[in-house]
Amino acid sequence: MTNPVIYWFRQDLRTRDLPGLIAAAATGAPVLACYILDDTSPGEAAMGAASRWWLHHSLRSLAAELAALGGSLVLRRGAAPAVLDNLVAGTGATAVYCSRVYEPWANTLEESLHTVLASRGVSFKRYPGALLFEPGQVMNKGGGPCKVFTPFWRQCLAAGAPAVPRPAPAAIDWYRRSPGSEDLTRWGLLPGEPDWARGWGELWQPGSDGARRRLKDFLAGPVSDYDEGRNHPAREATSRLSAHLHFGEISARTVWHAAAARAGKDPGSADQVDKFLSELGWREFSHHLLYHFPAIAAEPFKAQFRHFPWLGNAAALRAWQRGHTGYPIVDAGMRELWSTGFMHNRIRMVVASFLTKHLLIHWRSGARWFQDTLVDADLANNSCGWQWVAGSGADASPYFRIFNPVTQGEKFDEEGRYIRQWVPELARLPDRYLNRPWEAPPDVLEAAGILLGETYPLPVVDHKSARESALAAYASLRDH
Repeated sequence: MTNPVIYWFRQDLRTRDLPGLIAAAATGAPVLACYILDDTSPGEAAMGAASRWWLHHSLRSLAAELAALGGSLVLRRGAAPAVLDNLVAGTGATAVYCSRVYEPWANTLEESLHTVLASRGVSFKRYPGALLFEPGQVMNKGGGPCKVFTPFWRQCLAAGAPAVPRPAPAAIDWYRRSPGSEDLTRWGLLPGEPDWARGWGELWQPGSDGARRRLKDFLAGPVSDYDEGRNHPAREATSRLSAHLHFGEISARTVWHAAAARAGKDPGSADQVDKFLSELGWREFSHHLLYHFPAIAAEPFKAQFRHFPWLGNAAALRAWQRGHTGYPIVDAGMRELWSTGFMHNRIRMVVASFLTKHLLIHWRSGARWFQDTLVDADLANNSCGWQWVAGSGADASPYFRIFNPVTQGEKFDEEGRYIRQWVPELARLPDRYLNRPWEAPPDVLEAAGILLGETYPLPVVDHKSARESALAAYASLRDH
């Protein structure tokens, strides 16, 4: 048998529009497909519990997808360079193919891997696949990385549509002498008892089939209300593709071309599709920022924010995490997150603003919580999103933009459906008081079955006072 080549799946758990797999198959050599759970790398060691739940099901889906193509997926756990070296030694593989990963730790890992493989005379080949444009393709007029979204996206659009997605290889000569695979169920990616993910299987379908179905359903209806509807958490107006994109179950250019085709068939939807694509652009922008400014994952992009007087209030942080702040729209968002592994994007901004500006708790504390509880936890999007809200990031929200959680709830959950779903103890409260239960008269609270401070918490902070404290804290940065 001809010596094989190895295709190493990473954040690209699909077979369609996968340049590296297409290139590996094109060699004509047998292909050995593998996935490595590398808990020694900073990226996978930091993978949150919700993401691990998704990964388990995504790998199971990928294995079934490969089986349908006549192949199989080898699972190994350990340091990627050592595991791949072992696979090369055991199979005589001549090359390792993979997709690029853009997190800061990836370069160090890949340099180590290149050294290990080169010592055996084995080539290491990386291909694009996660983004619309590779870092370095989209630069400002001075030749440097863009730090503001609008000119960045303008440059992307000027570059023309990304390449048309390609199907899975028509025929792959799979390597038949399996070197043995570990048991996915023994990796412990799923929760034990209590099973906090019970019911998630009805909410999500990890894997490329689920990704394509989600995209199809979104483009068939909700996209027509995207520009306005995406701000209202009770409406089904967003794509919910974020986890599928993070794990690479669908390519960004597949999403792009499908959306563009939708606009072509229905010119009246073009503005809505353009807005959706610009949100895909924000994902792109975050990944480019992380690539060019890797410290953004841990340090403020704007240097003066190193001097920001953050507070370390553990009790307030815990109240925020549990959805017990006393502000219904904030609590609804945090409970949605815990119950589903997801939070609507408008509400992500509201809860992030509340943590960083009402409670003056460091954005890193919020980012860590999201990293653990979101099925779509992504280092680039998470870090850049939190810094944007806190005011310390690139092209960030102005420091004085402090979301009022009462008016946000009244404006974007005007019928109260979102709050009543996730904060059911307030369900019987009239709309007038739903976002401000502390203002409800005693008889109204009694009729609604609410005892403030017991069945529902009083606000952990007063909005007006918190806003003044936040503005004073931000003003203190002027001396730096």
